[in-house]
Amino acid sequence: MELQEGSKVKVALVSGGAHPYFQPWKEAARQSAANFQLGGVVFNETAEWDQAKQNNLLDSLAAQGYNAFGVFGVSPTDINTTFGDLKSKGFAVASLASCPAGDTNEADFCLSTDVEVAAYKAAKAAVDAMGGKGVLVHLTGNNVDANTQRRIKGVDKAVEETSGAVKLLPVVADVDKDLQTAQKAVADLLAARGKEIGGIVSTAYNPAVAAAAGVKKAGLPIKVVAIDDDPEILRAIREGSAYATIAQNPRGQAYVGSWALALLQSQQCTMRQPGVVIDSGSFLVTKENVDGYDTERRKTSEQIKQRFAVELLSCR
Repeated sequence: MELQEGSKVKVALVSGGAHPYFQPWKEAARQSAANFQLGGVVFNETAEWDQAKQNNLLDSLAAQGYNAFGVFGVSPTDINTTFGDLKSKGFAVASLASCPAGDTNEADFCLSTDVEVAAYKAAKAAVDAMGGKGVLVHLTGNNVDANTQRRIKGVDKAVEETSGAVKLLPVVADVDKDLQTAQKAVADLLAARGKEIGGIVSTAYNPAVAAAAGVKKAGLPIKVVAIDDDPEILRAIREGSAYATIAQNPRGQAYVGSWALALLQSQQCTMRQPGVVIDSGSFLVTKENVDGYDTERRKTSEQIKQRFAVELLSCR
């Protein structure tokens, strides 16, 4: 589906704060502005992980003429209020990379990783790498985040399927604030229990990087399954110090999200089911496909774009 007129649409892609995960949004902003001939696309990460500051930032962007918003909400429990406020002003709104907590989404749509599915894939890969038995530990992010709870559920499901052959240690949460926090958590974990651990599954970015580096430095035979595709993670997979990672699709979230927002804000289309949640995809990356997985990821983005055109949008 072609966007007929996007020159009056200005898209703001707003993360909750600075984090490596969102860096592909920068290039997606440039590409979507050029490819869809939009009035502008900006990427802004200055919300500082504070919902009030993010709300102020969104108001400021609206005052600058931005009229379509792709937002990673800082507070999953409060972000619907923000979405409702933006919608009441006539703006198209997408919840990107994270959906609101609960069953209600006040944005036009949510395009995000199904984090429970991604965590389940990661844990299954770790269990396989461990030979189906042993001690596994789960490193993750903010414990009060709804997404973290979904990730814990996904890992727990994979472990339960082993019928007790794999023992899961207590979850190590709240270690994704920055790389230094994650490095200390991994160092403490390996010092205390490294010799008994058979596998580490990380469902947050910084502890994934820290785990791959920490296990390699310690020389322990621990199978590491990470999240995302930081260059250090990919290098560790190629070298064999990490077994696998689960790549997400941040570029697709921002690129396809900007296109769909432009169709909505230009009033060329409406959502058939407002608030619908769409999985942006997750991809198991091992030594076998580490050099080619991005092809599959970009293909998935095009499939999501096609799904919007055929199933999710009603267009004139």
